[in-house]
Amino acid sequence: MTPNAPQPITEVATTSEAELLDPVPGRRMDLPGFDPEFVDFPDFIVRITDRIWHQRRVEMCRDYYTQDCPIHTLAGDVIGVEAVIANTHATLEAFPDRRLEPDNVVWSDDGSDGFYSSHLITSPMTNLGPSEFGPATGKKLRVITIADCACRENRIYEEWLARDYAGMALQLGYEPRSVAIAQAQADAASGFSLIAHHAQHHRSVSDQGIRTNDLPMRPEDHPRAFAEHVLGSIWGSGDPEAYAKAYDFRVRATYPSLRDLYGFKDVMSLHSELFSAIPDAVIALEHCAHVPYLGGVGRDVAARWALAGTHLGDGLYGQPTGQKVLIMGITHWRVIKGRIVQEVTIWDDIAVHRQLVSER
Repeated sequence: MTPNAPQPITEVATTSEAELLDPVPGRRMDLPGFDPEFVDFPDFIVRITDRIWHQRRVEMCRDYYTQDCPIHTLAGDVIGVEAVIANTHATLEAFPDRRLEPDNVVWSDDGSDGFYSSHLITSPMTNLGPSEFGPATGKKLRVITIADCACRENRIYEEWLARDYAGMALQLGYEPRSVAIAQAQADAASGFSLIAHHAQHHRSVSDQGIRTNDLPMRPEDHPRAFAEHVLGSIWGSGDPEAYAKAYDFRVRATYPSLRDLYGFKDVMSLHSELFSAIPDAVIALEHCAHVPYLGGVGRDVAARWALAGTHLGDGLYGQPTGQKVLIMGITHWRVIKGRIVQEVTIWDDIAVHRQLVSER
């Protein structure tokens, strides 16, 4: 295309790195309050991430986050841009070559709430400095993160962060349950309770979660209804026919703790372990966004959800503890011809174990 030709809104998953970092100038959508250099909302997300992390201009967080921005994680909340800056510096000291490669940005225009992005990130890095786990190991690792951001007028004002923290620990040579036990002991010493921290969220999910959604919808027409159907009626059903309708038989799926799954039977098996461990689980869909894939050949759907229940059974997390547990997860589905062909689902497994081993 010539520089003056109309440009489509950036599809991050299928755009080259060169185009992502140096797009053809000119607005491609209405972005009230955003700097004129950003051609569209996905461009804003990709290029501010590049500046902060790859160009190491960490203090630019003050330009792109509100002063009191809350960052929600399953391990607890971080409040304010200064905490974001401090955490970014600490991460780069431990992993100085860390990259945040933009696998995808699934986004939505949420009207008066601004814009919402779900940023799927792969981070290759080397542990060359002391980290929260311990001394430098020199080990190379790769970690998947999904960062959901609510943005308005050139700034992120709220963020939800899901990272495969257990996968990170495993690659560094640490056992996730042992890390969780140490964290729970530190919580007890400081008087903090992760279970109490999540109590209100747990109650709201239990009260308002999806019970069932028995009307499967084509994601091209009704992405939110499709997401509710998969989360509320397929996951944990143990029904091979239902899974076969929702998932392609060749589906590739990534889950926490470095789980690499192939085929809907693998996905169903993992879900069976999860729902066996938490048999009273209720899931709430808390946000859904979607964008076309390959210009409309398929659809990329991002769902942020929360699961609340009680650890009452054997399964994914060992012997039942009777503890209440909350999981905050984010899922990216690539859907073609009505079936999921690729899935990335991330939550913090160490924070789940931390709840289960905490003092009541």
